[in-house]
Amino acid sequence: MPKFTIDEIRGIMDKKHNIRNMCVIAHVDHGKSTLTDSLVAAAGIIATEAAGDTRLTDTRADEQERCITIKSTGISLYYQMADEKLKDFKGEKDGNDFLINLIDSPGHVDFSSEVTAALRITDGALTVVDCVEGVCVQTETVLRQALGERIRPVMTVNKLDRCFLELMLDGEEAFQNFNRVIESANVIISTYTDDKLGECMVYPEKGTVSFSAGLHAWAFTLTTFADTYSKKFGIDREKMMTKLWGDNFFDPKTKKWTKKNTGAPTCVRGFVQFIYNPIKQVIEECMKENREKVFQMCEKLGVMSKLKPEDKDLNGKPLMKRVMQTWLPASDALLEMFINHLPSPHTAQSYRVDTLYEGPLDDQYADCIRKCDPNGPLMLYVSKMIPAQDKGRFYAFGRVFGGKCCTGQKVRILGPNYVPGTKKDLYLKSIQRTVLCMGRKQEAVEDVPCGNTVALVGLDQFIQKNATITDQANEDAHPIKAMKFSVSPVVRVAVECKVASDLPKLVEGLKRLSKSDPMVQCHIEETGEHIIAGAGELHLEICLKDLQEDFMGGAEIRVSEPVVAFRETVQNRSDHTVMSKSPNKHNRLYIQARPLEEGLPEAIDEGKVTPRDDPKERGRLLAAEFGWDKDMSKKIWCFGPDTTGPNMFIDVCKGVQYINEIKDSVVAATQWATKEGVLAEENMRGICFEIEDVVLHTDAIHRGGGQIIPTCRRCLYACELTAEPRLMEPVYLVEIQAPEPALGGIYSTLNQKRGMVFEEQQRPGTPIYNIKAYLPVIESFGFTGTLRAATSGQAFPQCVFDHWDLMQADPLSPGSQTADIIAGIRKRKGIKLEIQPVSEYEDKL
Repeated sequence: MPKFTIDEIRGIMDKKHNIRNMCVIAHVDHGKSTLTDSLVAAAGIIATEAAGDTRLTDTRADEQERCITIKSTGISLYYQMADEKLKDFKGEKDGNDFLINLIDSPGHVDFSSEVTAALRITDGALTVVDCVEGVCVQTETVLRQALGERIRPVMTVNKLDRCFLELMLDGEEAFQNFNRVIESANVIISTYTDDKLGECMVYPEKGTVSFSAGLHAWAFTLTTFADTYSKKFGIDREKMMTKLWGDNFFDPKTKKWTKKNTGAPTCVRGFVQFIYNPIKQVIEECMKENREKVFQMCEKLGVMSKLKPEDKDLNGKPLMKRVMQTWLPASDALLEMFINHLPSPHTAQSYRVDTLYEGPLDDQYADCIRKCDPNGPLMLYVSKMIPAQDKGRFYAFGRVFGGKCCTGQKVRILGPNYVPGTKKDLYLKSIQRTVLCMGRKQEAVEDVPCGNTVALVGLDQFIQKNATITDQANEDAHPIKAMKFSVSPVVRVAVECKVASDLPKLVEGLKRLSKSDPMVQCHIEETGEHIIAGAGELHLEICLKDLQEDFMGGAEIRVSEPVVAFRETVQNRSDHTVMSKSPNKHNRLYIQARPLEEGLPEAIDEGKVTPRDDPKERGRLLAAEFGWDKDMSKKIWCFGPDTTGPNMFIDVCKGVQYINEIKDSVVAATQWATKEGVLAEENMRGICFEIEDVVLHTDAIHRGGGQIIPTCRRCLYACELTAEPRLMEPVYLVEIQAPEPALGGIYSTLNQKRGMVFEEQQRPGTPIYNIKAYLPVIESFGFTGTLRAATSGQAFPQCVFDHWDLMQADPLSPGSQTADIIAGIRKRKGIKLEIQPVSEYEDKL
């Protein structure tokens, strides 16, 4: 039975110093959901005995079957902490009751958009790392995302039971292993830390690293053991913690601590002697089924009285699990770490406000977020939509950053395309109900003050994926910044119904699918194809399963072969200025194309250079990093496609009449042309168009949009064709873990698939190798199966989108590889197979 009521949770929501919003992040299969069970069990929601096996936060049937988290799941947990547990607590608090809003996120790279959505609405992150596998590619990705959102990390080194039961490591080996894992994580943290966050690195001696075995529900921090030994040695507890980690050795014979190993057989490292060996002894005796010895140890440890009568009949592994989780309960160690070292919303929002709020940082809304003020204007960010039990409806799941959100409240919904002062993407609506997410079920509450996560009912028809919600009267409020995803939807499939009468179901199903996942993109091509774009094969597989079973009521669909999105770019400046005349022959545009500087398209993707930047600030950045002229930044007319993409249109004209009057038409043409390039109607990337001169009719009626837009588009296409056009293909970074005998199979598979290995390292102390390689996405379909076949199932690959790579072959020379790819794309899209020559697009001077 839960140890709390919903009323108790609602009571504590007002105590903003006693709330922790946190997310569990890690590489796939490092034990997040299993470890989360211990915290859920401590709050009384599941039985302690079932912790580690239930995986309560895996709410979907396919998550339980596959043993993999697919969607992030929120759960609010209430704890009453004893005074002695809070003796290290240095911050502000209001009583000893704490509320932890916890989100368990997926580890598979295909679902990292779910991690981004979870991180946006939390303030702290528990990073779980497997003590044997160490820091992997996805660990680095999620840590980078967390630090980018200014989220403070703490860490747990998980699966400690593998050291005792599987690898049989001795103490010194295990210590070196743990130390290496923590150092690798600290290298990543120090690389990506934001100055405003302050010191973020994690250290066992400071209590920000715990050691755990999620499956058996036990864990400890050095504090746990320092408490016991400080009394025994008569040393201060903080000093004892420093002695239990690092190069501190103790010789029981001489009873002296030293910084170096004296070489005496009795001189052993503090961590090994006082922590690792006692745990090892208990586990070994349990596994040998030496029950008498085990119960003697339990008496010494003061655990015997806590064991139930039926626990004493257990043997082997079940006995070991019960003894360890009674002696070192995982929830105690983790809760102590969260409460002492993760920030409350009141603390976190003061330094997160400038990464969250898009408007001026001195207005009332920014101030309300900064102070986490429940009496200020409502500022709520919806980061994802969760499908409800009744088919077709969704909960809008997010976090209240300022003010209070109530049932029945009338609100303004600001969508991602909302521009302050306009009515675009703006809706007014009442909230039907406010509810709390409790894992597999929801609990209704009357209102939710700032600093808490919340799910809203009744707004799903107005919110597509995410939105900002504020009070109806707050007409001058700016939205909260959109999230930046670390993956791109580069793999696409076309879907169609097997039975034509199911078409309305498909259209409706695609709308719902698009809502249910932060990353998936669903749209209809001009050819009438229904396209679903996802991050990878697994992501698409799950999306298609959801579409058919949940959103279309089981109606059958046909799915095409996966298709990869390409990008079009140029290699050189156009060999001459291209001129195009308007249909009425009264207007002429003179434009040239050139490639953007190296690194600039990536800077635009990452949000370092955006159309909303202050032109002076942007000018300084472009001058310092990319060698631009400072004033050139003010002449950028637009970015494209979708007004934020990695292409630019710049005005380099000197003293031309009426030029600003055609600006809107040129911007519209640029968005159109950059979205559908001339080679294969794929998005353009890394192209800068410069308008050098215009000749315009004096009468405004002869230079309207109808004359300028098609003319400008034709001119941009001709520019692309005269500037050595090239295709860019998406490339995955593949990290493969495998033992040495499998290396031959890995290299031969990568060679077949145009892969390129750039790093091979053996993980110290293990026979496992870590291989990093680049693999073109177009070659990645079936890669996992081929690799497993070639290595007898020993290799474990992880693919994450890394970059766009230039294909060197000329797409305009028949028979080249890129020409064949373009022919395939054009055929699929129903475009004429031959690319029109430049003369079709430009007019002769």
